[in-house]
Amino acid sequence: MSATEEVIAKAIQVVLVLLPRERHATPEEVEQAVSQAAPMFPGLVANTLLRRVEELVSVFQEVGKGISDDDQHTPWLPDAKSNRSWEFWERYRDYLDHSVRLPPRVVRALDRSTDDILGEFEDPQSKVPWRRAGLVIGQVQSGKTGNYTGLACKAADAGFQMIIILAGIHNDLRSQTQLRIDQGLLGFDTQFQKRYDEDASRYIGAGAPSHAKRLGIGSVTDSTEKGDFTKAKALQLNFPLGRFPVVLVVKKHRSILRNVRRWLMEVHGTPDGTEDGVIVRDLPVLLIDDEADHAGIDVSKESETDPSKVNGEIRKLLKVFEQAAYVGYTATPYANILIDPDTDHETFGRDLFPGSFIRVLPAPSNYFGPERVFGLTVDDPDEDDVEPLPVTRTVDDCQAWMPDKHKSYHVVPTELPDSLRTAVNAFVLTCAARRARGQETEHNSMLVHVTRFTAVQSQVREIIEDHVQLLADSMRDRYSVTAAERLTELRDLWNTDFMPTTRAFPADQVKDVSWPEVAEHLLPAVQKIQVRAINGAAKDALEYYENRKNGLSVIAVGGEKLSRGLTLEGLSVSYYLRTAKAYDTLLQMGRWFGYRPGYEDLCRLYTTPGLIDHYIEITQTTDELRREIEEMAALRAKPIDFGLKIKSSSLGLNITSRPKMGSGTRVRLSYSGDHPETVMFDLRNQLPEKNFANLESFVGRLDSLGPASPDDGSMVWSSVPAEEIVGFLDGYQSDKLAHRARASQIATYIRRCDQVGELGNWTVRLVGKSAGKPVDIGGHEVGLVTRNPVKGTDPLHDGRYRIRRVMNPPDEAKDLSRAQWRTALGNARVAAEGKLDKKGNPVKVPTQPLDLFVRNVRTPDQGLLLIYPIEQSHEGADTDAVPLVGYAFSFPNSEQFEKTEYFVNAPWLKEQSLGLEDQEVEDDG
Repeated sequence: MSATEEVIAKAIQVVLVLLPRERHATPEEVEQAVSQAAPMFPGLVANTLLRRVEELVSVFQEVGKGISDDDQHTPWLPDAKSNRSWEFWERYRDYLDHSVRLPPRVVRALDRSTDDILGEFEDPQSKVPWRRAGLVIGQVQSGKTGNYTGLACKAADAGFQMIIILAGIHNDLRSQTQLRIDQGLLGFDTQFQKRYDEDASRYIGAGAPSHAKRLGIGSVTDSTEKGDFTKAKALQLNFPLGRFPVVLVVKKHRSILRNVRRWLMEVHGTPDGTEDGVIVRDLPVLLIDDEADHAGIDVSKESETDPSKVNGEIRKLLKVFEQAAYVGYTATPYANILIDPDTDHETFGRDLFPGSFIRVLPAPSNYFGPERVFGLTVDDPDEDDVEPLPVTRTVDDCQAWMPDKHKSYHVVPTELPDSLRTAVNAFVLTCAARRARGQETEHNSMLVHVTRFTAVQSQVREIIEDHVQLLADSMRDRYSVTAAERLTELRDLWNTDFMPTTRAFPADQVKDVSWPEVAEHLLPAVQKIQVRAINGAAKDALEYYENRKNGLSVIAVGGEKLSRGLTLEGLSVSYYLRTAKAYDTLLQMGRWFGYRPGYEDLCRLYTTPGLIDHYIEITQTTDELRREIEEMAALRAKPIDFGLKIKSSSLGLNITSRPKMGSGTRVRLSYSGDHPETVMFDLRNQLPEKNFANLESFVGRLDSLGPASPDDGSMVWSSVPAEEIVGFLDGYQSDKLAHRARASQIATYIRRCDQVGELGNWTVRLVGKSAGKPVDIGGHEVGLVTRNPVKGTDPLHDGRYRIRRVMNPPDEAKDLSRAQWRTALGNARVAAEGKLDKKGNPVKVPTQPLDLFVRNVRTPDQGLLLIYPIEQSHEGADTDAVPLVGYAFSFPNSEQFEKTEYFVNAPWLKEQSLGLEDQEVEDDG
């Protein structure tokens, strides 16, 4: 960090102290704090400080959403907030505020999200046995480690006496994670001391400030490459388990996990009648599974009787504790949600399905993630697409140099392809430009990932190192012809690539520097660059922590070790050719995601057009998955009931490796043959009034087409053209969280079908309840239906009315012809033969057709729209409140539009249990 940057950093800390901590500061408060702080630093331009502080406080992070199973769960955290000290968390928060300098709103969001996760467990100070298992979904390189470090701090404060972190399968990733835990939770360097009260006094991170509290905690493992758990080391340390929290950061290796379990049973086990013979009591454990979809998933063919080794050891470790909390963290949760939730085993215990909770962590607004790099097309007219940043560069000259299907003995041509030569030059320019911007002591990294073979990686490393050395040599002799050629090459790249890209970014986000300023720093920048091979066969390592004062500039050439979990600090340029066949593998290889403060415009991704297409598709699929979880969160669904579907690739990719597919089932879906229905209603911004007015207008248009037919309290219109249905949907304003039944998306589908001769003949039923509160709708008096809010929701407080279902299942068949009705009923009865209900009893013989059987007999042009005017019946509702307008569609199977292929989990299949049990909506009377 330059002297100027160091002064600015100190001034920013002063300003942040002057700003409110628990809420977002107003612009006036920021200006006032800057005016107070600036005079303390002579020579500092107040406007420069103001701009930097505004950048910091403008970063925001949305509140995470999730789904939980609260049955038999006792809320405890609100009371614990007032009667326990939270010193580990307070120390960690101070570290994030003043040393890491995270934006204030990001720290507040971290505080909220870790509270939400911790509260999902049971109270560690309770004396009853319990187990909770959950999943936290973040994004690649988005701060998941920081989140679970905060969670571990709060767990130690709350009373968890054992914290075990499963950190990948490689030593360097485990070591990197241990260092992060040393800094954030322990506060001391585990290479020199193992517990808080030793004399080594190697305090780091949260423990480094002189005013930092020395809190009781110990670690059996350390941050050296060989610092993983061994039973001998644990016995030698002889920690008094239960007196203060003990931390273990271990690899996901079956023998290590087995040794941890045996050690705990030996030193803290109580004789018990279990299969292991002992149980660990009075030592509540929090087990954090980093990259939870990797290594710990059961990939055996006989999951119920013989789980794979690592999975089995994790389950046995949890099973030995009387009180255990398990939480997995991952950016690619596909394998986790495809775990069969019913798998249980006498020896291994329950599988790792997140049955207690699933939470999504939104990334902060300054996250350099897939949506910003590759863009995102939102299939929703109500939302804007995300345009990609101009940072990707296509590579099409590498087939001869590095063929797609090369072997381990491939001999790499010594001449760099033009694209790789350009990428290395871009990295040199980036290092120089960051120096010119005052970031000369920051880490700089370049990723080169072109092969999985270590021998081939070593060749690539040598070739790149030769090129970097030639660059350095030529620049030393600045008056030579070669130096002039190199300088011209770099200047042209700066002028044609970097300058236009920087201008595409907001001026207040990046600092523009001129070519002479960059050229001045080229030689020291290139001289500092090291080229290293990062793989199991190489001795090279990325020593970011050891070089934290002056910064490390490194070109990392690697494969598997760079593809999951490992963070490349200051990564700016990535050269990536490595193909993969699965969503999760490709997304995890995207090490270029993360945070790039002050140098986003300098980042570059060099890759093939095919890989860009793959990442665009993965980004789309992942966004759809997150939306599904958010919608289920709004409906207060439980994980066990959460039917999840993941869109299959149109480009031939797998969702995850085939052994990880678990209970996943391949299905084909669309609105074709579907029955989307509204289950959420936004009560704010006059939306109920607007939607009711839209309904009245629609009814008026229907009456102009022909008279309505009364039917058992309802009004029915037949032979309605598609454009009228679309008109109703165009005027309807959906709840923003209602992704499955969004009016605009349904309207788009109907338009497409109408253009090819489908869905042209509609029946509209305005459903009324004979005994319901009468209301006039466009001149027709109907009784309002009732749909009780989801248990545990508070519409008055939330501003959102949520229900389980709007459709009364028998309504869906009322427009069928007699022949269609009889056919549908016959099919339902055939399907019911041999079926069991939820209690294990034979399903009753259906007396009427429901659900899928109804839609299967519809002709392609025969659509049904059911409209339900709903009485607002929640506590505190205005008795004169306008009715909510709910709708449900019954779509026939389309002959023109192919369905999209998805993989679905076991709960999804249960949701689609063909409606053989529920004959009507429970609260419809």
